[in-house]
Amino acid sequence: MTCILVDDQASARAIIRRLCDSEADLEVIGEFENAIEALRCLNKETVDVAFLDIHMPGFTGFDFMETIRHPLKVVLITSDDQFALESYGYAPVVDYLVKPISPERFAKAVEKIRQQLGPFRKSDVSIPEPRSEQDLFVNIDRRLVKISLNHILFIEAKGDYILVKTDQKDIRVHTTLKSILEKLPEDQFLKIHRSFIINIHSIVDIEDNSVLIGKNVIPISRANRPELLKRINLL
Repeated sequence: MTCILVDDQASARAIIRRLCDSEADLEVIGEFENAIEALRCLNKETVDVAFLDIHMPGFTGFDFMETIRHPLKVVLITSDDQFALESYGYAPVVDYLVKPISPERFAKAVEKIRQQLGPFRKSDVSIPEPRSEQDLFVNIDRRLVKISLNHILFIEAKGDYILVKTDQKDIRVHTTLKSILEKLPEDQFLKIHRSFIINIHSIVDIEDNSVLIGKNVIPISRANRPELLKRINLL
């Protein structure tokens, strides 16, 4: 599930981010100090959930919900409970959290979101069971799209999404390098840079600080170069 954090206090956003990071299927793709910036994000990206502060200067959380035209779930976050009854008059609202938020209470709110969204979320990267170890399935616009692992050349982080470069086409997925790396076989794929995972079998040649894959020059970080040299069949 992709989510955004909307709160005018940086400390409050940091707390919510830590709570989000504790949920394996929750990915923060943006943090905003005001609702206007969050609305601009929704015009460009597909988001499953917004963790939304009510009290923000100029444009409140309620103003935000009256303005959005995108189907997403909202968890309201506030320092008082006087708006709880009013909040449930807004269709997107799934839960109402009062600061300070305990991990247990946050987990209950996330579970409510899971139940309402169901098994298909636009941000999910998943491998259904039973599966072939040679295939990766990504969830794109509610369709499970199969990618052959052997066809993947490299994967690049591009802001709040990743670009899977294959020998046939490019596939854009809203997830993180860390999430997709966990799905890939270690003997075939390696993260060689903070923004790149490569298919070791697709390497054409290696220079001091880069590899050539197809016609693409991929940088190698100094920290990852020794592991790459260990992985290849070096004469």
